[in-house]
Amino acid sequence: MNKRVIVGVLSFVVGAGLPSVLLGQHYLNSDGSRFVPKDFYPKFSWDTTPMYYMFGDTTRLLEPEEVEFIAERTDFLCIEKSHGRTPLGAAELGAKHEAAAFKKIKPDMKVLFYFNSAYAWPFTSYNQAFTRNKIDEHPKLKSFLIVDPKTAELAHRRNVFFFDVLNPELREWWSTTVAKGVAESGCDGAFIDQMHGFAWLRADKSEDVQKAMGEMMALLKRKMGPDKILLGNNANQDIAKDAFPVMDASMFEHYNEKLLSKESLLQDWDDMLRIAQAGKMSIFRIGVESDPRASQDQGRRGSRRDQPVLAKERAEYYLACYLIGAQPYSYFQYGWGWTLSSGSLHEFPELRKALGPPKGAYDRTTPDGWEFTREFEHASVWVNTETGNAKITWR
Repeated sequence: MNKRVIVGVLSFVVGAGLPSVLLGQHYLNSDGSRFVPKDFYPKFSWDTTPMYYMFGDTTRLLEPEEVEFIAERTDFLCIEKSHGRTPLGAAELGAKHEAAAFKKIKPDMKVLFYFNSAYAWPFTSYNQAFTRNKIDEHPKLKSFLIVDPKTAELAHRRNVFFFDVLNPELREWWSTTVAKGVAESGCDGAFIDQMHGFAWLRADKSEDVQKAMGEMMALLKRKMGPDKILLGNNANQDIAKDAFPVMDASMFEHYNEKLLSKESLLQDWDDMLRIAQAGKMSIFRIGVESDPRASQDQGRRGSRRDQPVLAKERAEYYLACYLIGAQPYSYFQYGWGWTLSSGSLHEFPELRKALGPPKGAYDRTTPDGWEFTREFEHASVWVNTETGNAKITWR
């Protein structure tokens, strides 16, 4: 079949009610607007649930069969902040090792390098001096950190220091360092965590913090190069409004129970469309550790019921929550933490079932109700975000 005929067939299919079917290199968002992916974006398909993976293990590297397991399920992932540090000595070496392992069996895999824009984690060789026993030997690096005005000592959380994004020299060093990490690890871009800049520590300068974060992200994007992916954690939030224009993707982290509320999920779906309208990707990350039922079962964080069991029980509900708002280049991430053992190596059958493209936007069954439905080629989705129940009928 020649190219003209193929395009004609696809045009007919789109007109027949499958608005997200690929047309050349164009998808349609749920509002009918076009989504045109950038050349350096990962592959995207509605064949099954589009998945993003992110994991780390400080103590070891992936086994070959683990690389294959993950590669069968995604084209897009990030190596977490301390992965491989113990066996290789530095986190960027762990990222380099795994990026090469994935690309050996899947050359088009997009692998991201992790770096934090707020916490000075000392896991890479580039920032290993940010510890209590080393920082005084590096006055220049020490000047990049926030000082607690009450104590006149370096601000910290469990001895992890805070970057001062208001310092222009920090912004220059940080952007150069992250771009170096991406290049030396052979990764396809960067995942940037904690994009708040500790604005609440200097409330009178919150606008300055947001502007500085935007400048730092623009520096990084330029230094990485135009063909590298820049993904920001919660970059869709107001705190990162100055950084959003230069980002290629945003993650919805859902790191606490409030972010899983019915009101928050509804806002997520609006934001997923807004992000897609801007030609950007999104990651709908669910951490089952924040599920309200986990809190009810065990009471306090860190002492919950068996997480793999809970994750399997809640998989249909959270997959439904993702599917209601999913747009082209929206990805789903599922588990109960950020370590390798927190879900990345577990099987969730729902995520492997034939899905097919959405047939349109979601429907809200009543104007003020919390039941929503959406149709896909091979699935009918129903969810009630008030009761926390869902049903996906596969066909």
